[in-house]
Order: sequence, then C-alpha cells, then structure tokens
Amino acid sequence: MTALYDVAGIGNAIVDVIAQCDDAFLEREGLTKGAMALIDPARAASLYEAMAAGIEASGGSVANTMAGIASFGGKAAYIGKVADDQLGRVFRHDMKAIGCAFTTPPLAEGPATAQSLINVTADAQRTMSTYLGACVELTSADVDPEIIEAAQISYLEGYLFDPPEARRAFAKAAALAHGAGRKIAMTLSDSFVVDRHRSALLGFVETQCDIVFANASEVCALFETTDFEEAVKALADRCEIAAVTRSEKGSVVVANGQLHEISAYPVEKVVDTTGAGDQYAAGFLYGLSQGRPLPVCGQLGSLAAAEVIDHYGPRPQVSLRALAQKNGL
Repeated sequence: MTALYDVAGIGNAIVDVIAQCDDAFLEREGLTKGAMALIDPARAASLYEAMAAGIEASGGSVANTMAGIASFGGKAAYIGKVADDQLGRVFRHDMKAIGCAFTTPPLAEGPATAQSLINVTADAQRTMSTYLGACVELTSADVDPEIIEAAQISYLEGYLFDPPEARRAFAKAAALAHGAGRKIAMTLSDSFVVDRHRSALLGFVETQCDIVFANASEVCALFETTDFEEAVKALADRCEIAAVTRSEKGSVVVANGQLHEISAYPVEKVVDTTGAGDQYAAGFLYGLSQGRPLPVCGQLGSLAAAEVIDHYGPRPQVSLRALAQKNGL
C-alpha cells in the first residue's frame, strides 16, 4: 500500500513558554540546569509569574519533529492530546497551519492543555518545567489505525513512557505499523525518563523499535555505563538503526554493523538548544522516508539542528527544504 504519510508522530502536545534567564534565577527557583522537571498547576502558575517576558509557541518533542518534517516538504501526521481550551485550539491551529494532519479529538473535561516553561541561560542551555495536563490523557483509543498504517514510519516520544495508558498506545501503534509492513522509531527523550523506566524501555526497544534516537547521556544511562562507544554498540545490537547525537561533536549512526560519523554543521552563535534533538530527528526521518543513504539522513538531521539552535524556539524559522537544497542535500 502506498504511504499517505512519510512520518506519523505520537507525543505530548505541549505549548512552550520560552524566556531568557541567568544561573541565579535557576538557583532561586530551585531548578536543575539543563534538566526537565514535571510540575503541578500551582507551580506552573508561580514559575510563569517569576519568568522574564518570553515567547509562546506550540511545542512538544515529537510535535516539533513533525513541524520539521513538514518544513522539509514531507507529509506528516500527529497524534497527541490537548484540552478543548484556548491553548488547545492554538496548538491545533499551529499544527494544521504547517501542513501537519492532526485529528485527535480534544479532551472535553479534565486538565488543561499542557505547557512547558523553558528558561534559557546565556550558554544556550534550556531548563524545562513541564505541566503535562491533558497530554497524559492520551489512550490507545486515540491511535488511529488509518494514520499509523498509512505512514512509512511512526515516531514515538519517550516522555510518554510515564503514563501506563500511553504505553498501551505505543504497543497498539507498533502492532499496527508492523502489521502493515511499516517502521517504528522512538526517541529516548531524556536521561531521567531512561532512569525511571530502564527495564521497560529496553524491552520495548528490543521487541518493537526499528529506529532509535538518543543523545550521549541518554544512551549511556540506558546501559548504565560511561563508555559512549560501548553504549552505542549495545543500542545498535538491539535495533535496526541507532542514531545518537552528541552536541557539537555531531552524531553517530549505526546500522548493519556499519558506523557513520556525522559532523555538526557550524553555527555562528548558539542561542537556544531547545528542539535541537527534535529537528535532528526530523531531518533524519525525512531523509529515511525519501530513501536517502544513512550518512545523508544524518547530515539532514545536523542541518536542521543547526538551524533551530541559532534562534529562540524549537521549530524552524526558515524552509528546511530550501536550506537543504542550498547545502546540496
């Protein structure tokens, strides 16, 4: 069956609030620099009041990746839960505006649409405080077979490994995708997620995932080692394609026993690393869906990551398709 979508994503639908801060602010607010912490509605309100003026934009890791896929000219679909509130309507509008299919029914009652309060320091490190709200109400019933079976690749967000209902949604998506001869990709999302769910994540990676994305700290956490090369080999032994990013050192891609080292694209000034991994995945998955060689997929990922870290916000501000053409990709 011809694929209707290049990539379908399942993730936490979140509206980002991004502001600049200094290390003293993080200390005053008790925030761990560079980490993501879950917060309740009261803490979200107090932290929002304390933050500097910033920008608000639809986000969420896999949603950002779908935005990148669309910017490359790919056909993307998204599955995620928002509330039937103002932020939820903004999120839905934003996804449709970029050309991404988003038909998941909104949550009629219950918590509000999720928001992530992101404080960015001068060294471009982002510290995230996230109120998950409606997005954790995603269930297996929200996984539309017509979308998953019509997508070349379905991409799953590790952050969703926390709620049990979402894990059931992942299992359903994997069964549908593999039953239709499609691929399942996953991002580990965060080393804290890995620490919380190491055994379950390993089991899911080994049995359900064809493609796995991680950064250096996440892959080392998964295998409880400080040896990067050992961790990468262990991941590659458990899936078809392993793509591991390492900031300014670029990335490594391993498949069929072959390791490809991908250089990072130079950036004049790193402004905000929010969304860098999301856009790397966008470039890589877009390239893969178009049948490009793995080194080119990695280069497309690096290019997309470089574009997003030279400005505030987790989504591209220029056409990634045009940028790739300009760079001979």
